[in-house]
Amino acid sequence: MRNDVSVARGPRKCGWNLVGARIPRGKVITTARGSSSGELEGHASSRLPPQPCSWGQSSDLLSRIDLDELMKKDEPPLDFPDTLEGFEYAFNEKGQLRHIKTGEPFVFNYREDLHRWNQKRYEALGEIITKYVYELLEKDCNLKKISIPVDATESEPKSFIFMSEDALTNPQKLMVLIHGSGVVRAGQWARRLIINEDLDSGTQIPFIKRAMDEGYGVIVLNPNENYIEVEKPKIHVQSSSDSSDEPAEKRERKDKVSKETKKRRDFYEKYRNPQREKEMMQLYIRENGSPEEHAIYVWDHFIAQSAAENVFFVAHSYGGLAFVELMIQREADVKSKVTAVALTDSVHNVWHQEAGKTIREWMRENCCNWVSSSEPLDTSVESMLPDCPRVSAVPCHQGLNNEVISPSFSFHLLFHFPPPEPS
Repeated sequence: MRNDVSVARGPRKCGWNLVGARIPRGKVITTARGSSSGELEGHASSRLPPQPCSWGQSSDLLSRIDLDELMKKDEPPLDFPDTLEGFEYAFNEKGQLRHIKTGEPFVFNYREDLHRWNQKRYEALGEIITKYVYELLEKDCNLKKISIPVDATESEPKSFIFMSEDALTNPQKLMVLIHGSGVVRAGQWARRLIINEDLDSGTQIPFIKRAMDEGYGVIVLNPNENYIEVEKPKIHVQSSSDSSDEPAEKRERKDKVSKETKKRRDFYEKYRNPQREKEMMQLYIRENGSPEEHAIYVWDHFIAQSAAENVFFVAHSYGGLAFVELMIQREADVKSKVTAVALTDSVHNVWHQEAGKTIREWMRENCCNWVSSSEPLDTSVESMLPDCPRVSAVPCHQGLNNEVISPSFSFHLLFHFPPPEPS
């Protein structure tokens, strides 16, 4: 015999999202560009206490929220300066980024408990630094900015690279620099090192100047500039009631429902996208839509056309993968022009990239990969991949969570080939 047990039922507690409404399992809310649920953690309005609710409750909870009260807890506007001076920072004579009033290094946590806002501020500063490095490449290094594709129309998306005056005419030596993946652009190795350490650690400028002093022509690739972003056009949906033969009273009811729906949607949008960040779309650059495509394009249109008998590559991180892909696609041409390749923490993989035996043999003779290691600098490091020698590079700047090694760590070593023989 079944014993019935009476249980007192009261209002249940349930999880709430940013606007106080329960999100059923399996539902996903899209976010605006630059935001994510992880980035919103810690946001003041995300810490609303659970409220009593009934599982059968069907009324629109959004309409019960005091918008003005909640908006007081929102983050400050994402309105940042567009110059270093506006941020009150400048690079000193040592190439270090310092506050112009206090002399202190850059502070990421400018506002407590607002990680998303601090991150956006950091990104805005990073964009300014990218432009600053571009200026240094042209003014301090005397490089030319070359637009690509070379036959681009006025209206299509474009990228660019940098070249020395003699890059295509130098009969002896040409050096090609390829950075890694992420937010870095032409002339940079690592943005974090530029901001937290100095320009010499985080940029390619020391390499460029040294190469030019030693008689090299120079080409600086820009493999992460694969697309431009434009605002996504808004789709205007015309109300069906405009051309309907429905009675006026019925059209009025439909229009009222439509207006209420739009009001609720706009109401929610203020929380989903409180800063009204624009919805963006990407327009890819022809024949330069990825780092691999970019490397092949620059090879075909510039490096292969150069007069240099000896071409040298310095490729960092994903730049090493891009070089191996170039080798796979243009093996005979690369072998005929490239003398040596210096890789730093390269992420290439000859198995996954299906590099053939002849390529692996060439890499063993002509490439060297300096990798993060606790061993003394330039010590041979064992590898399971049968491609090129690996030697140690003591990770620089341990305080940055073992930030990727910057090729500047072994500046003098990368200018001397052939690489050391493995022991």
